[in-house]
Amino acid sequence: MEFHLDQRSGLPMYLQIVQQVKEALRLGLLDVGDQLPTVREVVGVLAINPNTVAKAYRELEREGLVDAKPGRGTFVAGTLIASSIEHHEELRRALLGWVVEAERAGIDEESIRALVSSTLREALDRRVA
Repeated sequence: MEFHLDQRSGLPMYLQIVQQVKEALRLGLLDVGDQLPTVREVVGVLAINPNTVAKAYRELEREGLVDAKPGRGTFVAGTLIASSIEHHEELRRALLGWVVEAERAGIDEESIRALVSSTLREALDRRVA
């Protein structure tokens, strides 16, 4: 697993790492027993403070998603896969097609994110109402 940080997101770096692990768990890219990169590996790639990575891993451990084994590493202990995972690939392809169309229409990345975010909020509001 490779982590990517967005300095412009406004989200603290440790939470970006937490979010990316959770996303990988939801998509089935990580499974119980898989090992996360070591703190040293993440620091080497991202050039961030080791405490930032350790804080992210502690948060994931607090949530019961990983288990830190001193001297051996941090391993996935839980999953977030929804029962509907078999539909993910089809939906991902459809979403990818939509993103390509949005880019062709001249919509930039930040505007695409805003559009997806506002549409998701609207859909969730309708579901609750």
